[in-house]
This record gives sequence, C-alpha cells and structure tokens, in this order.
Amino acid sequence: MVEMEACMPGGWLIHDFLHDARVGYTVLPHRPAFTAQDEAAAAHVPGRDWAKVVVCIVDGWPIEAVLPAAAHVNLDRLLELAGGTHIRLAGEDELLRLFPDCEVGAMPPFGPLYGQSVFVDVALAGESDIVFNAGTHTEAIRMRWPDFAAAVRPIVGRFADLPPDRGFSFA
Repeated sequence: MVEMEACMPGGWLIHDFLHDARVGYTVLPHRPAFTAQDEAAAAHVPGRDWAKVVVCIVDGWPIEAVLPAAAHVNLDRLLELAGGTHIRLAGEDELLRLFPDCEVGAMPPFGPLYGQSVFVDVALAGESDIVFNAGTHTEAIRMRWPDFAAAVRPIVGRFADLPPDRGFSFA
C-alpha cells in the first residue's frame, strides 16, 4: 500500500519504479535539511534507520553506496566488495547528470532506476525499516527492508565505518 503524504515533485519516476516493483512505501514530508543526520532528525527517524546514498565511481561506472546517516564509506572495503580496481567519490557535476530528476545530494537508493548497482552496508540490512531521500531535501521515503531489498536487489556487505557508540555504560 502506498501512503503518499506529499506529492513528490519531480518524483514520478521514483513513484513509478516503486509501483512497478509492487512494494509499499510512505512519503514523509519534512523541513528542509541537507545532511543525512539533519534529514533523519527532520523526519523524526533514528540515524541508524536513515539510509544515506554516497555515489562512487568504480572503474568508470557509477555505483550507489547506502549506509547509516552517521557512518562514513570505507572506500577500500567498498572497492573490494565491488570487485573493482579504482574508486573515487562522484562529483557534483556527475550527480546532476546521473540523477536529473533529483535535487543534488537527495538521490534515493534506487540504482536500477538509474542503471547503477547498489551496495548496502550490513548495518542497514539488519533494520526492519529504512528511510531515505525521495529526490528532494524536503521529502523522505519509508519502506520495510524486505520490500526495499525486493525492489532494488542490493549487494549487502560491510563497508561502513560506524561512529563509536556514545551511549552511557554503568558497568
């Protein structure tokens, strides 16, 4: 079932992709935000559930690395997982060309829609739901992990450097 709380402007490609995949999702409007952690907070989502997309170029081909908001991509581990020989981050000009229907930095992790492979860190694959940009800095999509995996068929591996746990211990 699709719950569209907002009409994703320019996001009909994304809507059509999800409709064709026959998976449920919810569109969550939120205040403008421009970093993954700020977007998670704006959408009232725990950072561990916010899936940020980092676009990399491996051997000349774009791929999407999807990881929790607070994590950083370990490029060496991602390169090994992708089976390539050279990796770099995509530039802003490349993002404009690769995701013409999205605001820069707000691309969703729908690699098949854009002809790209998707790599998801295991930290996200263990969550029941994931939330990510819907192509804008004011809307997000929430999906169940099994639905996302069925639609995107990502390669799951360990490539995120997670921040240390900042919780308190009474031990």
